[in-house]
Amino acid sequence: MRPLDFSPAARMVGLLLLLTVPLRPAFAADPPSHTEARKALEKAVSFFRNDVSASGGYLWQYSANLKLREGENGATATQAWVQPPGTPTVGEALLEAYLLCGEPVLLDSAKATGHALVQTQLVSGGWDYRLEFDPRERSGWQFLVDQQAGLKLSPKAKNVTTLDDDNTQSALRFLMKLDTVLDHRDKPLHSCIEYALSSLLKAQYPNGAWPQRFSEPPNPADFPVLKASYPDTWPREYPKLDYRSYYTFNDDTIADLIDTMFLAAELYKAPQYAAAAERAGDFIILAQMPDPQSAWAQQYNAKMQPAWARRFEPASVTGGESQGVIRILMTIYRHTGKDKYLTPIPKALDWLERSKLPDGRLARFYELKTNRPLYFTKKYELTYDDSDLPTHYGFQIGSSVKRLRTEFDQIRSQPRETTPLWTTDRRKPGNSNSLRAEVRQLVDSMDTRGAWLEEGRLKDVGDDRAQPIITTKTFIRNLRTLSRYLAATDSDSSRKRVGTSSIR
Repeated sequence: MRPLDFSPAARMVGLLLLLTVPLRPAFAADPPSHTEARKALEKAVSFFRNDVSASGGYLWQYSANLKLREGENGATATQAWVQPPGTPTVGEALLEAYLLCGEPVLLDSAKATGHALVQTQLVSGGWDYRLEFDPRERSGWQFLVDQQAGLKLSPKAKNVTTLDDDNTQSALRFLMKLDTVLDHRDKPLHSCIEYALSSLLKAQYPNGAWPQRFSEPPNPADFPVLKASYPDTWPREYPKLDYRSYYTFNDDTIADLIDTMFLAAELYKAPQYAAAAERAGDFIILAQMPDPQSAWAQQYNAKMQPAWARRFEPASVTGGESQGVIRILMTIYRHTGKDKYLTPIPKALDWLERSKLPDGRLARFYELKTNRPLYFTKKYELTYDDSDLPTHYGFQIGSSVKRLRTEFDQIRSQPRETTPLWTTDRRKPGNSNSLRAEVRQLVDSMDTRGAWLEEGRLKDVGDDRAQPIITTKTFIRNLRTLSRYLAATDSDSSRKRVGTSSIR
């Protein structure tokens, strides 16, 4: 039996729960009624929208009293975050819950989140990590709505669209789904999407790649279409170069863009977006390194050679992103049926198999040509030794080679099938029996405001002690559970379905 926890943090959590959760008899196990679950959902959503959000935008974590807030970094009460599980992730969860159970509060909140993104779209076309709603602070950003309103924007203000970490892509995917549910009747939201998609098409390089970030379209003359090659030499120390314009696989940047473009093509019946996704697939073919390392680098410079990014990301061939590249090639094949997107995969799988570490895992980085695993010490010195690794980054990763090979063999042996990427249709669950105990716990553990508290740390705001916190991840998970239960207990869950039209 674990010893009881009488730490200050544990006592605080217990006190908060005692003060905020209505007491129920220990023997009470009655399932919540549809009305009780609906009221709990409305309460949780209203609290998140009215008290937690900044003008409809969300961060990652909050202290119980909402005074401390953070995304990947600390934030103010007028700021939100885009990178998942931030604003678009919450918005999409609200939208999916609405499609499942039809509660109006969910669609209203999803629309508020959509407009938070409309208000923070950059002139460059996409979104930064951070969203700002304070009127005085917004002058430090080149927001598109401010330009359209005739405000004079400072040329020094921030205007960098971020594609790293599924940032702009996740925002756009959510907005496109919301736009479909609204049947494109919300003109500011629809125009925001048109502008973002157009900007992404303009930012695509001649070879089909995208950068990690951009503030304006590239000059095609600076980025010739070349096949990947090895540099004659490469620096063994961090060169401190600006890598934002590099062709970037890191953090699934191009994979997320391909998914976004295929979704846009489907929802708007607009073939130019599918064509952009295919051009990205053509870049992937060009970017496969020649023998003896028939895989991919995290990022490439304009010479189409592997290059350094951050101080712990050397010029190398990667065991991590190469697995993701194989997955996205199979995705492109499923959409197009073109065998050329499967052609690079066998040699890449063979290289991954040969490159496994003794324990079956893969190194994140392999030295160019020699294929020796590369690591860093905690002082960020490049080494072949893995005994002093920094802990913030995965320098050794799991291998998915067996699963990828099985999936590849299935694709080659079975007829190609296409299914919709997303639809407004949702099936009503069969029954609520499996959800009753979970929903009972959710209803009972909610505090008087509509919040679910848990113990955690807000390390990025300078307060690393364990304390009661509120997280978007938990809200999203509980929202899904409640909406499933409402759909299952609703005797008439049919709702109007909306159609789609086209962006031209």
